[in-house]
Amino acid sequence: MASKSKRLSWIIALGAALFIGILAYSSFQATRNQYEVCMSFNGSSHCASASGTSYEQAVRSAQQIDCELLSNGRTQNMVCLDQQPTSIRRINQ
Repeated sequence: MASKSKRLSWIIALGAALFIGILAYSSFQATRNQYEVCMSFNGSSHCASASGTSYEQAVRSAQQIDCELLSNGRTQNMVCLDQQPTSIRRINQ
């Protein structure tokens, strides 16, 4: 019985270590692409940086940050998000 219990403990410890490794790997992958995006809207401009697993995701996240700060209300925010950024710059890590 003790041998079975010890083997189960090792399996649980190995599973926990594997789970922690997968979490760490996915966290590093999520921040691999980082960009600074500048938006102009209603005569104002703002630059924000964001990271994501892909170029599109990182740029869209930064656009959302910019437009939240530049717009007044949901309708203006949607109009701002439909515009092209004034600049996009990759941030080296």
